[in-house]
Amino acid sequence: MKKHAVVLCSVAVAAAGLVSTVPPASGAPAGAAAAHAPAPLTWKKCATKDHPTLQCASLKVPLDRQAPRGRQLTLALSRVPHTAKVSQGPLLVNPGGPGGSGLAMAGSVADALPTKVAAQYDIIGFDPRGVGKSRPALDCRPGHFSPVRPATVPTTAALERANLDRARAFAQACGTKYGDLLPFIDTVSVVQDMDAIRAALGAQRINYFGYSYGTLLGALYGKLYPHRVRRMALDSLVDPSGVWYADNLRQDEAFDARHKAFMAWIARHDATYRLGKDPAKVEAKWYAMRAALAKKPAGKKVGAAELEDTFIPGGYYNGYWPSLADAFAAYANAKKSAPLVKAYESYAAVDAAGDNSYSVYTAVQCRDAQWPHDWATWRADNDRVHAKTPFSTWNNAWYNAPCAFWPTHSLFPPDVANTELPPVLLFQATEDPATPYDGAVALHRKLAGSRLVVEQGGGNHGVTLSGNACLDRHLTAYLASGTVPRGTGEVDAVCKAQPDPKPRSAVRGASDASGGAEGSGRGAVSVTGRPALSHPWSTMGS
Repeated sequence: MKKHAVVLCSVAVAAAGLVSTVPPASGAPAGAAAAHAPAPLTWKKCATKDHPTLQCASLKVPLDRQAPRGRQLTLALSRVPHTAKVSQGPLLVNPGGPGGSGLAMAGSVADALPTKVAAQYDIIGFDPRGVGKSRPALDCRPGHFSPVRPATVPTTAALERANLDRARAFAQACGTKYGDLLPFIDTVSVVQDMDAIRAALGAQRINYFGYSYGTLLGALYGKLYPHRVRRMALDSLVDPSGVWYADNLRQDEAFDARHKAFMAWIARHDATYRLGKDPAKVEAKWYAMRAALAKKPAGKKVGAAELEDTFIPGGYYNGYWPSLADAFAAYANAKKSAPLVKAYESYAAVDAAGDNSYSVYTAVQCRDAQWPHDWATWRADNDRVHAKTPFSTWNNAWYNAPCAFWPTHSLFPPDVANTELPPVLLFQATEDPATPYDGAVALHRKLAGSRLVVEQGGGNHGVTLSGNACLDRHLTAYLASGTVPRGTGEVDAVCKAQPDPKPRSAVRGASDASGGAEGSGRGAVSVTGRPALSHPWSTMGS
């Protein structure tokens, strides 16, 4: 799933034991659970210039659902209240992750939806446990991504040791600082928190809209609380069929293909970038740049690892292509470092919020699913994939490598297969590298009665509320009245992808590599969290 796509695996015996800890989905909870139902929320104004009606609240939830009287966590919530005479209830929203903050998304979704539709819902954002303004918030190892890091491709034993030491140090730091919390930072716990939010809102059922990792939250919420779901829209779908480790390897292949599409786009615009008309030769220049930066980082900030971090967001969103291409051309053609450094600072530099996001990302991923603990397995698998798809394979491997040393044992979360939900509306771009298309088909098959809307030829991650009117018509019709497309076969509706962006002027690009997405639908960038990528891998799933 800002960020890797994430997937849960299922093992029947362990899953049955896990599900048994979850309160019944219908009727009042029994026994102690009823005595500890959440108190009604107290909403206070927290308006901003962009969102003048925004309200905020907090909710206490048990750290451990098996000890409801024990330690409590505080979840931070946001709300844009409904203004229509008739309300359709709460619409919980989530931008992805694990580790993505959802507080700002309430206002963003309210702005991006048609006014008449948004007015019918109380749009609810939340920071999941451990994230952002929820307390406590995790920060395992501040500065873990400070530049310049070791090059990711382990061409020498020393490089491999350096990266292994970093991964092990991060896992050890998390265990030392948060050993009492880590066993309860996982997707099932977040889903249980979502139901606590529902109860605190006084709602019998919720509506839900999630991107990337947020689609996993939605699917699992539907599994554990099927009769609590009214409507559910999921955009950029995590694959429910794979174990996270294998899915990351599949994602490496998809990101490499998307990087090649970017190189081909640069080649088509050779008049602007002067990097050649042959995509393969343009790509070779990019790898030559990576090799040069491994020896001499640009501006003492952008080494090989930071270069990968900077260009991976281009796989999520082609609106970044013009400024990334400007920076690439400035360095490759004239050895100018400033645009490359500015692009890194815009798209990849990790601040304190990014440290928090990554800490939760690893805590959730490493706890949720089984990972190999024999490093020889990681080395062999990533060498094999890197040989064919070298763009980001090892970058991704090291990002997830703390899971090889994680201090808590892993779970086997339940499968999300479901026959009890109302029609769920699914959205997916065919060339999205963060959540590859075949995973969307797998989820569609698991959610009986779901409808799949495909952006044919689209390569962005998070495609609704991004300027594609066809996709947005399906989303708004569903939220307004529950209307879903009725197609036949694997796909229920198809929308054409938006055109790729156009280059900016070479003069402007040489002096400004921080710009964004001319003509590329900036509206959804704030919804999906793309400009706030604390690290390119942390929101998918981000």
